[in-house]
Amino acid sequence: MELAARLEAYVVSRLPQAQRVTVTKLDRIFGGGSRETYRFVVDYREDGRDVSRPLILRRDPPASLIETERRIEFAAYKAFHGTRVPVPEPLWLEEDPRHLDHPFFIMEEITGCEASPMKLTGPPWDAHLAKIGRQKWTILGEIAKADPDALGLTGVMPAVTPETAWRHELEHWLRDLDHDELEPQPITRAAIRWLWRNPPPPAQRITVVHADYRTGNFLVDEAGTIRGILDWELAHLGDPLEDLAWGINRVWCWNRDDRAGGLLPKAEAIRLWEAASGLRADPAALRWWELFSCVKGQAIWLSAAREYHDGTNHDSILALAAWMQCNSQDRATLELLGHLG
Repeated sequence: MELAARLEAYVVSRLPQAQRVTVTKLDRIFGGGSRETYRFVVDYREDGRDVSRPLILRRDPPASLIETERRIEFAAYKAFHGTRVPVPEPLWLEEDPRHLDHPFFIMEEITGCEASPMKLTGPPWDAHLAKIGRQKWTILGEIAKADPDALGLTGVMPAVTPETAWRHELEHWLRDLDHDELEPQPITRAAIRWLWRNPPPPAQRITVVHADYRTGNFLVDEAGTIRGILDWELAHLGDPLEDLAWGINRVWCWNRDDRAGGLLPKAEAIRLWEAASGLRADPAALRWWELFSCVKGQAIWLSAAREYHDGTNHDSILALAAWMQCNSQDRATLELLGHLG
C-alpha cells in the first residue's frame, strides 16, 4: 500500500468521530537530515462541518545525519505550544512502526511562511531582516527563561547539573566525531584539546536547549513575523549559552557579512538574548561554547559524509551538507582559536 493510503488509514484511526476522511497533496519536503518530512492535507466532516487541515509528517528514516529521539522532539513541541515561543501544534506521536514502517509524529503545518536562509535574503523578507533578528534572539531568550520542570520536560530529557552540562555535551559529540570521521581532522582536534584544557564556569541555570537554533529553523511570514520555531530533535537540558553560541556561529552568516544568522550584528544579538533571558553572556564562557559549537558542527557534517559514503542513506542533502560546511566550520574554528590570518 502506498504511503498516502497508509497515512490516511492512520489518520482515520485517530479521528474516530470524523466522517469521509481523506489525505491529499502528500509531498515530501527535502532539506532535513534527521527526519523524512512530508506535507499533506487531511479533509473530513465532523459535527456537521467540513474541515481541511494542512499537516506535517515527520518520519524516522532508515538512517539519518544525526540520531535523535522523536519522543523528546514531540515533547518539546507540546511543551512550548501556546507559550511565547511559537511552535506548530503537535497532534500525534506514533512509535509503532507497523503503520508507516518507521516511528513518526504529525503536527500542524504553518502555511504562508518561509524558512530558507537563501530566500530570506531576498524580497519581501530582506526588508525585515532586523525585525526578524530582534524576534529571533528574543524568542531564544524566552526559551532560556522557561522553567523545564513547569513545562514537564524534566521527566523526558536526561538530567544534567550546572557543573556537568559542558562535559556531557562535549563527550556526546566527541563520540560521534570518533565514529564518523573519514579522515583526520587536525583543526577540530586542536579545538577539542583547548576545550578540555579550558572548561567553562558552571551554567547559570539549567534550561531547555533547542540545540539547532539558527536561521533556517524557523518560519517567517511576508511581514517579517516569526510564526514557528522548528526542528527540536536535538533539544535537551543544558547550559543556555550553548544555544546562543550555536546561533552566532560564523557558518550561519548567510549574508556573507558579520551579521549573526544573517540578521543582526553579533553584539546586538547577545544584548537582546540577555534582556529576554535575564542571564549574562559572560565573554569567556560564551567563547568556550562558541568553540564547542564548531566541534559539534563538524561532527554533524562528518556524520553526513559518513552516511552518504557508506551508502546507508542516499539522500544527496547529506553529501551537500558535508561538502558545503566542513571547510567553513574549520575556518570558524581557526578564527576563534586566533589562527586565521
